[in-house]
Amino acid sequence: MSNSLKLTSYINLAIEQGASDTFFSEGVTVRMKINGTLREVGTEAVDRAGLVEFWQACGKDPVVMDADTAYVAPDGTRFRVNLFRHMGKLGAVLRQIKTDIPSLESLGLPQALLTAWMSQPSGLVLVTGPTGCGKSTTIAACLEWINQNHARHVVTIEDPVEYQFVDKKSMFSQREVHTDTPSFANGLRSSLRQAPDIILLGEIRDLESARIALQAAETGHLVLSTVHSSGVQDALDRLVNLFSEHERHSLLSLLSAQLIGVFSQMLLPCAEDDDVHVVCEHMNNEGATRLWIREARLPELQDFIAKSDDGWNLSFMRSLVAAARAGRVDKQVARRASANATEFDRALLGISS
Repeated sequence: MSNSLKLTSYINLAIEQGASDTFFSEGVTVRMKINGTLREVGTEAVDRAGLVEFWQACGKDPVVMDADTAYVAPDGTRFRVNLFRHMGKLGAVLRQIKTDIPSLESLGLPQALLTAWMSQPSGLVLVTGPTGCGKSTTIAACLEWINQNHARHVVTIEDPVEYQFVDKKSMFSQREVHTDTPSFANGLRSSLRQAPDIILLGEIRDLESARIALQAAETGHLVLSTVHSSGVQDALDRLVNLFSEHERHSLLSLLSAQLIGVFSQMLLPCAEDDDVHVVCEHMNNEGATRLWIREARLPELQDFIAKSDDGWNLSFMRSLVAAARAGRVDKQVARRASANATEFDRALLGISS
């Protein structure tokens, strides 16, 4: 079997097994992440020739240091790929891009909250969490709900395009960074000339994209984007820290006025089967939260989320305790996922802090 066919067989296996990530590393056996668990696959190490062929199949020369790209399997399954070098050796990590867009209900997400946010004519919605927590899937489910319920022009700027939408009530223009536009900021800026109602910015990575996203929300567009974070406060901290000193006051005022809400999530293994359970934290921006954001008093905002029980605001602690009590997540798994194990133990017993 040729080197390229060996790797293709592993990619086919990853599709069959539903692996979220597949790891190719020169001189090491293949590994896959299935339901959040890293597993070794096979006994034969990947050789350099196979990885050279794979890099070339992705349109990249192995002389480059690293690259983000995409790969399409023989059956049409698409993967987001990061190619990299480590100690002079070649490596690749593939993440499968799922094409079936799940519903908000099937994902176990708070439908009333998210559909209310998606029905807003303008503003900024942030979906946050660590890498691999399902942010892209949550956003895809939100956009598909819009597609089925509202007539909107949706422009997406992604790296790469993940879920591909079929126009229903809405019309989609999906643009891929490096293929259709040179950068997130450039794609976002040009999207404003494409008569969009809704803009999906795959990720806010820098000051320029943050500024343009806020200005787009201010000028009457609904903007959805992601931030890598551990929760609502951390997401806002990261965003605020992008603001330069001379723009800080004006951008904080703009953020406080245009932010609709922040939805953070993590995925934990289910206690009942091999699936995963989504645990979330969210903040609906209104009233006092606007003042705290404008003045960058984010610890007060987090305290408000922790104490709120109105359904619009929810802390990770409350969500973890609820999942543990319902038996959806093992209590020890939920405890380890909490930011404060002692506080989790007290909350599980019904003792408020």
